[in-house]
Amino acid sequence: MHWMNKLERKIGKYAIKHLIVYILAAYVVGYLFYFMDVLGVFPGIYSLLEMDPAAICRGQVWRLFTWVCTNPQSPNLFLIFMFILYYWIGNTLENIWGTFRYNVFIFMGIILMTIGPMLIYLFTGLMGGFEHALSLSASTYYLNFTSFLAFATIFPNQQVYFMFIIPIKMKWLAIIDGAFLAFRVVQMAMLAITVPSYSVFCISSIVSILLSVANFIIYFFATRNYKRVSPKEIKRKRKYHKQVKEATARGTRHYCAVCGRTEVTNPELQFRFCSKCKGNLEYCNEHLFTHEHKK
Repeated sequence: MHWMNKLERKIGKYAIKHLIVYILAAYVVGYLFYFMDVLGVFPGIYSLLEMDPAAICRGQVWRLFTWVCTNPQSPNLFLIFMFILYYWIGNTLENIWGTFRYNVFIFMGIILMTIGPMLIYLFTGLMGGFEHALSLSASTYYLNFTSFLAFATIFPNQQVYFMFIIPIKMKWLAIIDGAFLAFRVVQMAMLAITVPSYSVFCISSIVSILLSVANFIIYFFATRNYKRVSPKEIKRKRKYHKQVKEATARGTRHYCAVCGRTEVTNPELQFRFCSKCKGNLEYCNEHLFTHEHKK
């Protein structure tokens, strides 16, 4: 049994259904705080949501959670389109993976994006201190990029209308976005070298990008089924294809996928196809009810 299935059986009942709705609601709260700050209703209130490692170490632990409410992008005319796109991607991934696995994917990204700035702050503090902790703010943009990358991997040929006008496939959007982030990493690395005073900010940006990609890579590699590429399975497939080839050369019509016997070698046997096995596999009467179903 796969480890994810075991984990789902134990704590799957605690998974949050329609998690993307709560995430978008958190963005709405963040935008309300942002406008109250910009309009001068409550100056500085938006900054209370941000990931500030120094403030967290001073006791403002709510920032470990409220940074998820920060704006994934600045307010503009395409804000509604952004919400529709995020809802569509999140809802689709939850329907494809299931509620529990989608929760694991999202919360794993949040945890990685939370731990990253804290570790950088603690490390730079040990190296001589760092006062401008807001440069280490975690970005929800990179968190959403993880979901976007996952969706593009599952549905590479899904077509969307960029800016409501230009039709483009998801795989090309993912490639363009990935190329931009790669350029951003190189840009931040060069800036850190040429302007040492910005080195911590640059390192924070690079780590945020790498963590978003790492979340996608870790989840997908951890949830793959590697049994089909195991040496034992490869050997079994080779043996099976060899037996099929030999049986075909002898002009046989029936062949047992387990023992390799045919109606030519064993005329007393009866052969039947298994409806539960993939690939129209045939078995002799001795193995029809005892074989392991091939998926």
